[in-house]
Formats: sequence, C-alpha cells, structure tokens
Amino acid sequence: MAVTDEAIEKIKGMIVSGALRPGDRLPKESELASGLGLSRNSLREAVRALSLIRILDVRQGDGTYVTSLAPQLLLEAMSFVVDFHRDDTVLEFLAVRRILEPAATAMAAPRISEQQLDALSAQLDALGVAPSVEELVACDLEFHRGIVRGSGNSVLCSLLDGLSGPTTRARIWRGLTQEDAVARTLREHRAILAALRDRDAEAARSWATVHIASVEQWLRSTL
Repeated sequence: MAVTDEAIEKIKGMIVSGALRPGDRLPKESELASGLGLSRNSLREAVRALSLIRILDVRQGDGTYVTSLAPQLLLEAMSFVVDFHRDDTVLEFLAVRRILEPAATAMAAPRISEQQLDALSAQLDALGVAPSVEELVACDLEFHRGIVRGSGNSVLCSLLDGLSGPTTRARIWRGLTQEDAVARTLREHRAILAALRDRDAEAARSWATVHIASVEQWLRSTL
C-alpha cells in the first residue's frame, strides 16, 4: 500500500471507530503523524485528499476538522465525478434514475406536507402552459428535487441530485426535438402531484416511472 493510502486508511479508521467525530479538530500534525506512525509528508497528502472529498475541512490558521459527514456533503464528490460522464452513458444514468426516483416518490406520498405540495403546485402554475424547453427542464429538476426532499431521505436526495447532471442535456434535447415533449411532461407532473395529494404511493411510483421511462425510450429511439 502506498504511504499516502496507508495514511488515508488510518485517518478513516479513527473516524469510523469514533475516535474522531463530526466537528472534531484533528491533533497537531506532528502529534498525529507520530501517533499513527506516519511521515508528516504522507499525512499532509492524506489530509489534502480527504479534504477534496469533504471528509476533512482544512481551515487556514485554525487547524483541520472532521466535517459534518452529512450525506449531501459527502456526495458532492460523486456529483463532480459524474460530470465527466461520456454521452454514451446517459442511458445508464437514466436507468439508475428510473430505479431510485419512483421509489423516492412513493416514499414521499405519506410524508410530504401539504405546504410542500402547495409549493410544487405553485411551481407548475407559474410555469404556464407553453414554457420554453429550458424553463421546463429547470422546473423539472426543482419539481423532482422537492418531491425527493419530501421523502425525508437525505441520502436519496443527494444521490439523485448528483445524477441529475448527465440527464439534463438529454431532457433539453428531447424537448427541442420531440413534438409533444413539453405537453407530455406537464401532464405527467400534474399526475404525479395528484397522486401525492391522494397519498397514493403506488400511483405516485407508477407516474414517476412513466415520466422517466418516456425520456429513456425516446433517447433509445434516437441513438
């Protein structure tokens, strides 16, 4: 194992074991290196790597701290990596979204508040009946983000946020090239919202599946 990898594993071990908890400040560099049997250089590299993936927070003049380790923070790194996807993998991202998003929508049905549902409805009303494709896709992202937040599962919310980038361009492309894409999307949004208002988890799941599958089917037919 490379010395930097060894240093990363040792710091990870301290966090996983509870020796270091979210918000804790790490010991001074010399003390930590000595205690872990590491060189200061390898420790420095490990800290740099762990700060890039939001495990550690290096504060100039104050020290190094363990972050909150909140899912949305840790999964930021996934979102960054996902942005390097190749266009030929968009269908794979859509397939993953088709697994996760209907499940999140079903989870939201009994949990989402009336206030949250009213906010989603207001979003759709503000969009009107003939939005531009860019407006529709921006609303689509916010609409589904609001529903997933309503599921109460922060990990799902962060995962789906991270996966949204690669599929955004596909949705814009579809909106520009498929004749009824805008009207169909608006209808599907209303159907999802109605199912959520009825607290019907299975109907909400089904409409979310239809919504994502229609983009996936269209993309398959054009590739």
